[in-house]
Amino acid sequence: MKKNSSGFLGGIHPADGSDKELTVQAAVTEVNPDIVEISMEQTPGNVCRLLVKEGDFVQRGQLIGIPETFAAAAVHASVTGHVTKIKRIGSQGEICVIRSEGAWSAPEVRSYQSEWMEIDGMTREDILHSMEKGGIIGMGGAGFPAFRKYQTDKSIQTILINAAECEPYLTCDHILMREQPMGILNGIQLLIKAAGAAEAVLCIEDNKKDVIENFRTILKKKEVPIRLRELPTIYPQGGERQLIQSVLDVEVPAGGLPANVGVIVSNVATANAAADMVFGGQPLISRYVTVSGCVERPGNFLVPVGTRFQELLRKAGDVSAGQNLMIVGGPMTGYCIGTNVRAERAEGAVAKTTSGILILPEQITTETPCIRCGACGRVCPAGLNPFKIDFAYRNGKLDVCRKLYATECIGCGACSYVCPARIELAFRNIAARNAVKQTFRKRGVIQ
Repeated sequence: MKKNSSGFLGGIHPADGSDKELTVQAAVTEVNPDIVEISMEQTPGNVCRLLVKEGDFVQRGQLIGIPETFAAAAVHASVTGHVTKIKRIGSQGEICVIRSEGAWSAPEVRSYQSEWMEIDGMTREDILHSMEKGGIIGMGGAGFPAFRKYQTDKSIQTILINAAECEPYLTCDHILMREQPMGILNGIQLLIKAAGAAEAVLCIEDNKKDVIENFRTILKKKEVPIRLRELPTIYPQGGERQLIQSVLDVEVPAGGLPANVGVIVSNVATANAAADMVFGGQPLISRYVTVSGCVERPGNFLVPVGTRFQELLRKAGDVSAGQNLMIVGGPMTGYCIGTNVRAERAEGAVAKTTSGILILPEQITTETPCIRCGACGRVCPAGLNPFKIDFAYRNGKLDVCRKLYATECIGCGACSYVCPARIELAFRNIAARNAVKQTFRKRGVIQ
């Protein structure tokens, strides 16, 4: 398969841009919830031990959860108030319910958010320790502790700052870049030093002209090892390996990590969170969240971690479609948590990785037999044959799935999007990937 004009294999255009127009021009709304519900399992399977109990009074920014698993990150109170309840839902870790006793608001603008900061006096260890202490994670979706990624013993040459935001509907990163450009750039300086890299590349899709021009103007004022790369708008441009191929024309080997080719990829919000902690002393306790789709007032909201989804939907004017799906994240890689939802019935709360809440019309489709058109293979950015993996997985042949490199599936959903037979290729390819990794790791066949 040939690379597309962006430099990586496959890719699709699942939207025409009107989806992002729903929210990108709307003013940001700050949400001051009366109650937050902060989970000790901010990413699936990675749990923190809760340090407080019912009745305790906590301050905004106070440490309330310490990691018990390798890929967990510290959790902090996002509001000031009393712990009213400790609950558990299903297999999740404990959830700390805090009733706010004072209006939450974004902190005042500080020097690092308006001017370049000098970091010569900081060591790599200082930055990594601060990122660990602040519970900074990868904000692009996976939620891996940022300090662990930067602790690599590999020689890192380049940091790629992922600001592509290629998922339809989502504009929270775009808004962050518009609101906090200097915070982001100062955070990028920190990440360069934390990795011992020579430079960073700020990677933005060309549908974000306003922030591209603003960053160019700012970068002209100071000589720093940060350059901007404008990329064609195509999904999944923001995939880690796809971004590396697009910008550096380097391919990460199968089973390898970006660090193996001298690269670390971090989301633009991760850079901003690093600056908030190192320069502002603020741990990761708030974020921008896009609420869009079938709601009366789509927009972006600046919220404390733990803000309940029902609160966000109320702020967005409630749901405007009776038959609907509620999706956390984007429509391509997010996950459905409810059907026929109204604000008062919405379950769940904002985690550090929650980029968006989408209400989309429910579409009932029926799978029909594969016609072997090959469309899924042509758009697969990993160069796989999704229909072959799907067939092998449905027949229980994990050894065949492994030989078809199911472990390299990035879960982008492009295959399902183009399938004329409406086969749930992405769902079963992801299941095959996970099953192969689990089964063959136990056998010692793969690392």
